[in-house]
Amino acid sequence: MGNMPRKCARWTASLLIFCIPGVIYGQQSPQDDVSSARGTPLALSLKESVMVYAHEDALAPDPSASAFSREDLLPADPGRPGIPFSIPGYPAETASGGIKAPQYFAPGVAGDHGEPVVQFFQIGDFLFPNNLTANAHGNGYADPNLLIPAILGGVEVDNAAFNARYGDHSINLAVNYSLRDRLAPFLQLTSDGRDGDVSAGWSPRNSARLAWIVVEASFGNGFLARPEERQQYKVNAQRVWTLGNHRLTAFGAAYYGFSRLPGLIPLATPVADDTIDPRQKDLTHTTLAVITDSWRPSERQLLTLSAFSRTYSLALDSNFGLGLIEQSEFRTVQGANATYTQKIGARFYALAGLDYRRDAPRGLDLAHADAQGTLRLVTGNDLTISDYAPFAALEGDLGHRLRVYAGVRHDEIQFANTDKLTSANSYTQTPRTTSPKITLTWGREQGGVLPQLSLSFGKAFHENDPRIGSGTGHGALITQSREYQLVVGKVIAGTELRVTLAHQTNSEELARIDPDTGLQQDNGPSLNRYFTILARRRYSRGLLLASYSQANATDRALHQPVPEAPRLIVDSIGTIERLPFHTAAKAEYEYVGEKPLGDSFRAVPVQEIRLGLEKSLGDGRWVVSLHGSLANGYSGQTLETFALPAGSLPIERIVGVPLRSFGGASLRYEFKR
Repeated sequence: MGNMPRKCARWTASLLIFCIPGVIYGQQSPQDDVSSARGTPLALSLKESVMVYAHEDALAPDPSASAFSREDLLPADPGRPGIPFSIPGYPAETASGGIKAPQYFAPGVAGDHGEPVVQFFQIGDFLFPNNLTANAHGNGYADPNLLIPAILGGVEVDNAAFNARYGDHSINLAVNYSLRDRLAPFLQLTSDGRDGDVSAGWSPRNSARLAWIVVEASFGNGFLARPEERQQYKVNAQRVWTLGNHRLTAFGAAYYGFSRLPGLIPLATPVADDTIDPRQKDLTHTTLAVITDSWRPSERQLLTLSAFSRTYSLALDSNFGLGLIEQSEFRTVQGANATYTQKIGARFYALAGLDYRRDAPRGLDLAHADAQGTLRLVTGNDLTISDYAPFAALEGDLGHRLRVYAGVRHDEIQFANTDKLTSANSYTQTPRTTSPKITLTWGREQGGVLPQLSLSFGKAFHENDPRIGSGTGHGALITQSREYQLVVGKVIAGTELRVTLAHQTNSEELARIDPDTGLQQDNGPSLNRYFTILARRRYSRGLLLASYSQANATDRALHQPVPEAPRLIVDSIGTIERLPFHTAAKAEYEYVGEKPLGDSFRAVPVQEIRLGLEKSLGDGRWVVSLHGSLANGYSGQTLETFALPAGSLPIERIVGVPLRSFGGASLRYEFKR
């Protein structure tokens, strides 16, 4: 375990407790109408319950998927930008701070640029894909900042590409946020001394009307010496109608964010005000509209029709050691989905569907400051990336405790690159890729002596940034991946255990355009082997959960370790929901071991302890929460070339964003009816 303290290792080993398989589709308060739900409500606290779907069908075929309710998890950084939940075993890091959302990492996966991780918002029965290909923040960057945490019911994570419904970016990890149907009207204030947040939500008085609208505004300077001057404004709204056999869901969101980024700084050299360039800043705004109709002609059939439209704008000024750069874009995204499921007899489910998406970044520009400080355009592109993908799957019981899932997805992707600086670099190309998926599962986790065994094989892909940049020709437009996975699960004396072993090979991967050089970043072909132990035990007052992952990721061309990919991840969570005086407590420990950064440099290990304490006052209308983080290390560790102090020769250094310990509080008032 490297340098991890022995006490932490013993504590973690003692908490090896597994997480319940299942798919969370939403979270509801007791007053919500659950008569039409297809699952069984599982009570988690005095205030709320979560719908856990226990059935197996072609919509959710993978035994390795893990589902968590919001009651299980700690908010990542309450009142601050970033991911809404800290997910056990999948650490999140930011490469610059400010309003740039942290990206989830997986064992052996350098996920800071977002290439191998797909992110969905589940709206009705539709999985809305949140990734943005060829974004300045990263190739496949997925920003959940537009979501207000109060609207979320839970999250599902799937660490394999074994679902025909997934598409682009689903190589290593799928993260699916589920939304609530209703929420109690509330007003909440949060502060940690340097940051402040106010949010409010409303639902109709009539519990039969499934609707809500939530607004949030947050401001702050972060915990580094350079004030971020951060502003964020959000609006989320949803309405659900039940019309006969139709369930119609409409969702809308709007987001505006601005901050002065602290940026990456050298680990070994003090830097004034914790920034190398106070001019760094980030401005982002986006809008999203989704509508989906789930029609049940009969108990055996489900047809889901969905459509969405999104806008996204970015203006980013950064300095990675070689001078100020400016990146900007405005994109529109439209898409649609049709998915049909049919139960066949008593044992099988069939699924067929079609995905369409058109991503159109315009004014995707990169400018770099010259020796006189004048910004000059290095790359300038208008892109159109269209993806047309039919898919089908069959899942069912073959008898003798054996289940099978077989699916296939075929994507036809058109890349249209208009280079505004060098017209000879413009091109249109339509690559195709077919992604088969098969999973065989034998046995049951509960009952009997033998464990449940699940063996899977799948192919997946992600779309590379099609810009040539300062180069002379584009590389592979699609990175393809093959993965074999074995999952062993068993419930022993009320404790659920799971072991996952995986072998994954990736073809050549081209990440985003390098902001300093304007060249494509070639990450080469890679091999990743990892194993994960997950465990969870739920008891009357809460739960205990832990995970341990070890990975070995290698560049197959250079025979060198893949830079920035975590090798060791340890995580454990404990919650007590019914302490005296109507108090609940949560704690999480997360450790990411040292990882190679390239050129014989190794990252500093990162440790974080997150704490939360909540108490209800009076008749439950008032809720007081205390939260905090004890952190050691740096986020976003990578290598950059810096000349420090001014006038010295530039040399390669380890850089990152310092993690700071902090504490805060929130006060929530619920308008009871």
